[in-house]
Amino acid sequence: MVSQVTSKYLKSSYRALSLLNQPCLTVAQIKQIQSHLIISGTIADPFAAGKLVGLFTLSFQSNLSHAFDLFCLLPHRSTYVWNTMIKAFAEKNEPTRATSLYREMMKNGFLPNNYTFSFVLRACADLSELYLGLVCHAQAIKLGWEGYDFVQNGLIHLYATCDCTDLARKLFDISSNRDVITWTALINGYAKAGQVVIARQLFDQMPEKNVVSWSAMITGYVQVGLFKEALELFNDMMITGFRPNHAGIVSVLSACAFLGALDQGRWIHAYIEKNRMELDTVLGTTLVDMYAKCGCVKMSRRVFEEMPCRDVFAYTCLISGLSNHGQSANAIELFMRMNDEGIKPNEVTLMCILSACSRVGLVKEGLRIFESMSTVYGIEPGLKHYGCLIDLLGSAGMLEEAKQVARKMPMEPDSYVLGALLNACRVHGDVNLGKEMVERLTERSLDHSGVYVLLSNIYASVNRWDHVEKVRKGMEENKVKKVPGCSLIEVDGMVCEFVAGDRSHVLMEEIELLSIGIDKHLKSRCFDEDDITAEQDYLEHIANE
Repeated sequence: MVSQVTSKYLKSSYRALSLLNQPCLTVAQIKQIQSHLIISGTIADPFAAGKLVGLFTLSFQSNLSHAFDLFCLLPHRSTYVWNTMIKAFAEKNEPTRATSLYREMMKNGFLPNNYTFSFVLRACADLSELYLGLVCHAQAIKLGWEGYDFVQNGLIHLYATCDCTDLARKLFDISSNRDVITWTALINGYAKAGQVVIARQLFDQMPEKNVVSWSAMITGYVQVGLFKEALELFNDMMITGFRPNHAGIVSVLSACAFLGALDQGRWIHAYIEKNRMELDTVLGTTLVDMYAKCGCVKMSRRVFEEMPCRDVFAYTCLISGLSNHGQSANAIELFMRMNDEGIKPNEVTLMCILSACSRVGLVKEGLRIFESMSTVYGIEPGLKHYGCLIDLLGSAGMLEEAKQVARKMPMEPDSYVLGALLNACRVHGDVNLGKEMVERLTERSLDHSGVYVLLSNIYASVNRWDHVEKVRKGMEENKVKKVPGCSLIEVDGMVCEFVAGDRSHVLMEEIELLSIGIDKHLKSRCFDEDDITAEQDYLEHIANE
């Protein structure tokens, strides 16, 4: 009788173990297997327990809570089980729990292996926890695991992430088996540190590239403001035959936004739709921002409405775009909708909505929002918010009230605040207050060219031309140089840059002749509404010639 019962349990145990290798199991099915293992006593087998924990962690329906509860109840734990749980936390964006579990593993007397170190080092990189990473490095050397590929790549990624590019480079140079992950980790580190020249040199030397390495280099260019280079590299990647990933598309859309490269941005949007990429909050917000900065507010709003989930960043981007393109009323309406949906604004959102109020002269609404920052939203106003408030009051001609705000601020006003007050002086021709603001800016060594130009314009607005001349001479004596104006235009997918005073363009003579022709024609004619079409035809005729 006993042998029959034993045989029954063994068969049940064997069946449960065989089920552990079945693909695409649901959480309910995995829990049934767990019941079989508990009843048969096979749960005490470290291998079976490890496989079971692994199934729970891999299930997309699981949030790791059940897996961790099971892990804590296991009578026997192997290094494999510890690794499985640490890996799960590291890969499911819970690096703090991964490092905590690693410390507990060491306290319980379990020695880590090369897999343990690769998971823990990833968690350390996500947390930028350099000290624990150094401890892991020392332990890897002591236990003889430093030379393994996973460990070396993890260490290079950690040091590169923590801005220790020298340490990362030393490990890279002594590495005997560099793969694409090794190269990409170092490139990413140099790019993050702003050393894009070295990053590009390494990128060009790579024996083999993948989409991650391309995206890392594109992102590096965007981070340091080299947007044209980012677009050029993205086009090279597409020509080479690589399909961009999520990170690469987000970065290149940011470059399009800053350059105003609308055609390129539209192409990428079409690529997203064609490949049915998920319009998550990051990708959706980047598209909203790109269209808004390129002046396509309708498309920006359309993408916003198509997003399945909208957060504070998506709302802020659209509010900013609406405000910057003369749709302040719509921006305020969107802000109210945001509140109705229970999404709490952040500092940037409030700054954008205050700017929107300033543009349409809604002084009472702007003051109400400013006062509600700390009482309703729990955000203490910063210098930028005070600057927006002063701009709001100054634009409405309430210069004395704006001046009182600047005086009663809980912090020292900076160039943004004083500049807002100075600009209000220019609009309303208050020479004395404008001169006072310039003196205060000069005391803070913030007397850049823009300040002098504003003061000069204030004097010019009240016909004090002798004072205008003095300001200009003062600029020359103090060797203050005005930053030249710059404009960008996209033609046939190429972004062209024009800087005031720059004559290096290959078609400079043709550009000058065209501008002279347009200028003469405009001076010789007075337009009414019926002449607009004819004038456009004439300009096209000149351009064709």
